[in-house]
Formats: sequence, structure tokens, C-alpha cells
Amino acid sequence: MPWPLRWLARVLTVLLVLALVLAGVLVYTVRRSFPQVDGTVRLPGLAGNVEIYRDKSGIPQIYADSAEDLFMAQGFVHAQDRFWEMDLRRHITSGRLSELFGKATLDNDKAIRTMGWRRVAEQELPELSARTRRYLDAYAKGVNAWLGANPNASDRSLEYSILKLQNGGYKPEPWTALDSISWLKAMAWDLRSNMEDEIDRALALTTLSRERVEQLYPRYPFDKHQPIVTQGAVEHGRFDQQAAPRIRRNGSRALTQAAKTLDAVPSTMSTADREGIGSNSWVVSGEHTVTGKPLLANDPHLSASMPSVWYQIGLHCRKISIDCSYDVTGFSFSGVPGVIIGHTDKIAWGFTNLGPDVADLFMEQVKDDTYLYRGQWTSLETRQEQIKVAGGATVTLNVRSTRHGPLINEVMGDVKPGEGANAVALQWTALMPGRTADAIFALNEATDWHEFRAAAALFEVPAQNLVYADTNGKIGYQAPGRIPVRQKGDGTWPVPGWTGEYDWKTAPIPYDQLPSVEDPASGYIVTANNAVADPRRYKPLLTRDWAYGYRSERIIDRLKQEINKGKIDTAAMSRIQQDSRNGFAETLVPALQKVSLAGPSVQARDLLKGWDGPQGPDSAPAAYFNAVWRHLLKLTFDDDLPEGARPGGGDRWYEVVGRLLDLPNDPFWDDTRTKDQTETRDDILRQAMASAYQELSDRLGDDVRTWRWGDLHQLTLTNGSLGTSGIAPVEALLNRGPFAVPGSKDAVDATGWNVQKGYEVTSVPSMRMVVDLSDLDKSRWINLTGASGHAFHDNYWDQSPLWAKGELLPMYSKLESVKQAATHTLRLTP
Repeated sequence: MPWPLRWLARVLTVLLVLALVLAGVLVYTVRRSFPQVDGTVRLPGLAGNVEIYRDKSGIPQIYADSAEDLFMAQGFVHAQDRFWEMDLRRHITSGRLSELFGKATLDNDKAIRTMGWRRVAEQELPELSARTRRYLDAYAKGVNAWLGANPNASDRSLEYSILKLQNGGYKPEPWTALDSISWLKAMAWDLRSNMEDEIDRALALTTLSRERVEQLYPRYPFDKHQPIVTQGAVEHGRFDQQAAPRIRRNGSRALTQAAKTLDAVPSTMSTADREGIGSNSWVVSGEHTVTGKPLLANDPHLSASMPSVWYQIGLHCRKISIDCSYDVTGFSFSGVPGVIIGHTDKIAWGFTNLGPDVADLFMEQVKDDTYLYRGQWTSLETRQEQIKVAGGATVTLNVRSTRHGPLINEVMGDVKPGEGANAVALQWTALMPGRTADAIFALNEATDWHEFRAAAALFEVPAQNLVYADTNGKIGYQAPGRIPVRQKGDGTWPVPGWTGEYDWKTAPIPYDQLPSVEDPASGYIVTANNAVADPRRYKPLLTRDWAYGYRSERIIDRLKQEINKGKIDTAAMSRIQQDSRNGFAETLVPALQKVSLAGPSVQARDLLKGWDGPQGPDSAPAAYFNAVWRHLLKLTFDDDLPEGARPGGGDRWYEVVGRLLDLPNDPFWDDTRTKDQTETRDDILRQAMASAYQELSDRLGDDVRTWRWGDLHQLTLTNGSLGTSGIAPVEALLNRGPFAVPGSKDAVDATGWNVQKGYEVTSVPSMRMVVDLSDLDKSRWINLTGASGHAFHDNYWDQSPLWAKGELLPMYSKLESVKQAATHTLRLTP
């Protein structure tokens, strides 16, 4: 062998040995943190023995003799699989991310500290029932038992080993009940209502007339998309719908600063731009099902997080009694005891976001340390927050509040003095102590409709649509939540705080006046963030900003189709969850076909002939249609609106564009950036088709028949903390994908994307569940990722390929089935 080749061979051999050594170190480090799932573990504090069965997906089913032991074991199991995620979340919710990551997250911490999530949780904890506090403490004991047994960074998870390189002095604190309660504030934040819409309206008003802004927020189309509740009525006095005056320059500056604060709040369940956040749930009575018992489906649409925000689990008392009343299986949040969505041995329930207007932005007049209210200058409430920063000096944050809430515009910059409105206060129901934690435990032990409704009454924030079914055959719907009553206004615009006219009344809408339905004549109930009730029949104001009903109407249409073919089964429910049809195609495609067109984009438009909207990953028409939609929105509205108010592409814009198509000379069609001409509807449609063709031919090739929606519309599972570190090897360790996926933002299979940013998936059906009340073991479920939060564990993302194909796993809950499916058994002893 010539010398250069011998030298090269030696170098390659050395490099290979080094790579194998590094790989061995990595594998050893990673595997050290994997959970023990077999054998016996002593858990000090347990009263009795606990069994934990895990199936091949790593999903734990826990069996105990007391509720305290059950929740202590849940805390232990959550920590085994997801402690890094739990630790990260509590740093988010307490505004302490900078203790982990340094000054890069300082703005995030400032935003959270200003709102004071942790402070509210501290007020909330003493108000909870003694039983709830016991369960929270038991859960914390389980977490801390695991933490005490894993004192080293490499024992806990790969993320701690990586973090140690940057922040070697960090050591996790013991878990507390407050850590669990604070997470519920994050859930409420990510499922909040129309706060951003209020700001967007006001910012749009600085460049457009009130009439043109209102064109962009059309009323809900009750004539074509039915609300959730169509029967009954509550006669209660209408509220004054007058809104705020036009926002002047100082107010606009304050609102821009407030918007930056909202953007700085870390999102744990939703995307930063909130496009695609919603959910589907529906329930079908036994009269329409194969078994004669109800079926219930749910798929919440949240950000595509890694690991998934959900954690599948079963919590079972071996013998149901007053002291141990739980036999519940479903989706939990790591860090919170109990099950959020799922079923007991007698009932099942699902959630979608109700979206009531539970937050208002009050424009304030601030001078020095006072603010104007009803003609008097009143002292601002002030407090100081100390934010520790890894590798830097502690930062002092001054938080100031009016009677309406914290001044959120002061977080990202100093307020410049001026006449009139110069500050923005946030009033939000989640900044008031509540009893949502009590509701979780009450839901988990409910046995019938009356107990379910009593539990729902405690679920104050975030307000949700709850669908219900039980083994006796009843189906129902309940809207819970603390929903404010305004003295004036409808919550759609920021309002002046100094007059006192728009203040909230002391009491929210009474629970017995919130919409509720049981056993409707149709035999089904569908919720998909659509309007709850027609305001001509239901008087208390919930909100004006619903989703516009495209998903809910499509689900209803599919249910009717399945009913007309015969009885419905779980497979039919799953097929409906996977429906990818674009609800605006039937409106936009005919309009595109009428426009005169020349050049190569004609061939692309021909793809749309005979296409009725399915958006599978292999679809060429879906690729072109969505590209046209993107360019159409940007060409029509980006020139008229400030950046924060530009279209994201959801179903509100279906309604806006649908109405504009009948107005060919509306000013919105004109591109104000072209000074020498005035564009009309057909000009913009023609340009959108040409621009879409140019973009896709550049990206996917000239042959339009080979275009695939899945080549554009892809999902990358990004680790919620270090997955965007900018360090390529770290990101490669923790992230997975991309996957080509079907659907779009307001398809039933709601894989959201934002037209301003591209076609990449930002929100997804974060889990899917179908519960069969005839035999709960025939229920099905799937998670977005997997049970484990440990990179390289077999269950880190094993459910993702199945999720992408629309497949579901068995959702076993009976002891015999659980044991039969178990691949691991762990026993916890006192």
C-alpha cells in the first residue's frame, strides 16, 4: 500500500475509534437517564404497594389502594419520563428561564413576571379544597422521590448534561404544589381568547377607517354554519355594544409595545402567532352507532411540540371507594396530577377551546406614578421583581398596575410621556385566583351527567367546550368558565380605562346561564371552536371572535354522510378526524377559473379542474391552491395593514375574501405600492396564480403534475427548549422529522401554517382519541410523539409515524387488557 494511502487509513482508523468512543459515551450518558420500568423500587411515603404496567408504547397504567398513593405514583412516573419538560415549564411559568439560559430569555421572564402567574398561583393554592391540596402534595412527593434518587445531571436527562456545559451550577429544586398550579396558568394563556385580535384591530385602525377594519372581522355566518347549541335560550338583558374611540398616536405606540410583550410570552401549547390553535370534538348518540352506545371523538389543535404536551396514562384504584374513587384513563399534562381529557369507567369527555372574551386591554392615562380614573389621579400599584440571570447580574423589574391589571406596554421599553392614552393594562380572568385544579379531580371521578356538570362548574380558566357521553347512553354539552360581564362594550377593541364605563361587573355570567345541552334530537353534538349560540336567542355576551364554522360544518356533513350509509363505528369517527378537505376551495376555485390567464400558469390552474378540496400529501392541486391562497392574501392585504395585523390564512380570511370576491373594485384589491395604477379583483387573482406558479416551479420543478402538497407542507418536531439552540449537533440529537402531512389550518385534519411565513406546519391535532362507550377497551388513541421525553428512548417519538398516517392505538383501561398488553411491570413499595 502506498504511503499516502497507509497514512489515510491510519487517520481514518483513529477517527473511527474516536467516533465509537464518543458514541459509546453518548449512549452511556443518554441511557443512564432512561426510566426503570421493571422490578421493584422503594418509594418512601407510600402507604401501600403500587403496580405500574407499561405497554410497548411506554404508556403507564397505575394501580393503587389509595388516592394519595395513586397520585404519588403518577408524580414519580411523570418525573421518570418527562422531568426536564416539567422543570422547564415551571421556570417558564414563574418567569425564571434566565436562571437556566442567561440573558437570551430575559424578555420572556419580564413578560411573565409582569403578569404574575406565580403570584396568582400562590393566592390560588389556599383557596383549593383540602383534598386537592393533599393530592397535589402527594404528587409532589412522587416527583421528589424520583429527583432524590437521580442527583446527577446525567441521571436525569440528556438536556441536563447539555445544560451543564453552559450552566454548570444549576441544580433542580424540589417540586411543589405551586409548580403544578402555575402550569394551569400557562394552559389558560395558550388557550386565551381574542387578545391579539383586539390589538390587531386597534393597530389596523391607525392606517384604515373603522368601516374597512370591520370588513376584516366579519360577523359569524349563522346562515350557513350552525352554532353548537341550537335549542333553548337564556333571556338576559343585552349589553351595550358601543366600543372604544379611535386610538390616537400615543395609544398606538403603547399598543405596539404591549403587542411585543404578548409576543415575548413563551408558548407551551400554542404557536407564537396562534394560527391553527383550536380543537375538534364531537359525540354521537347510540341511535346512530353500531353498538347502540355513544361514541366520542376529540383532537385538540396545539403547537407541534417535542415531546408532545400530552402524556397518556391510566390511574386506577384497585377497589372504588370513598377514599379511592378513581378509575380514569386519558391524556394528562406532565407536572399536573390527574387526567385532563379521557374517560372513567362510566363517562367520557372531550375539550375544545370555547374562546370567550375573558381578557380586555384598557388604554390608560399615566403620569409619573399615578393614573387617571373617573377624574382622579390614583396611585399605581407597584412591585419589584428580581430576575436572576445565569452568567450575569440580577435584573430588577418594576411592575406597575392600575385597577384593571398590569401595564404590559412597559415591559419592552420606556413609556414616552404624552397627552391622552399612553399605557395599556391587561385585565384577564386567569389573573384572578380560581378552582380549576379542583375541577380536574372532580371530573376524574364523575360517574354521571349531574356529577360531570358539578365538576365542570369548577373549571374556570381556560373556558372550554365540554362534550360528554356515558355508558348509560346519555350525551351532552356544557360550557363552563369564568366569563366577565362588561358594563359597556363588547370586548372587541381596546377601551379607555380612565372613564370607568367599560369596567367589568363584579360577578361573571352565572354558571346556570352558560350554554348546556343534553340528548339533542339530532343525536350528535359537534364543537370545533365555532359559535356556541346564536346571539339572537342567547343574550349574555360570550365573544364576537369565533372560528367561522368551516371545520364544524364539515364534521356535521361527514356525520350525516356516515349516518346515511348506516350505523357509525370507531373507524368512521377516525376517518372524519382525518378529513383534509379545504372548506374554501368551493368558493375560490370557481372565481379563479373565470379570470383570463395566459402563460404557463394556465397549466397549473388546470390542476384545479374537478378538484373539490382534499389536501393529501401527494396532491398537486392542493399544493397549487394553497400557494395561490398565500399569494392572494399577501397581495391583497399586506400593503394595507401593519405587520402585526396581516393575514395568517385561517377561516376568518375565508369569510373576508369570500365577501370581497363579490366586490371587484373594493379598495382592498388595489395594491397601494403601485402608484400608477389601480388594481381590481381580477388583477390580483391573476397575479396570485402567476406568482404561485413561479414559486412552485422554482421549488418543485416545471412539471405541475409532479407537485406534491407534502413537499411544501411538512412537520418538523422541534424540542421545546434546546431544539432551536442554533447548535446543529444538539438540534440533531433532539429534533425529529420532517414529515409530509395532509390537511391545512381549517380542515378537520387541522395542520396549521401561516401564509406570512411559509407552508411549514406550525400547529397540529396534538392527539386524537375516539372513545367507545359500549366497551371502553375498544377505544382508540394516539399521541403526537411518545410517552418519553428522553431523546433516543424507544418511546421518544414512536407514535409520530402512526400519527402522521392517521392511525390509532388501542386505549386499554380494564385490568385484564392492561396486563395482557403489558411489556413491563414496575412495583413501588413503601
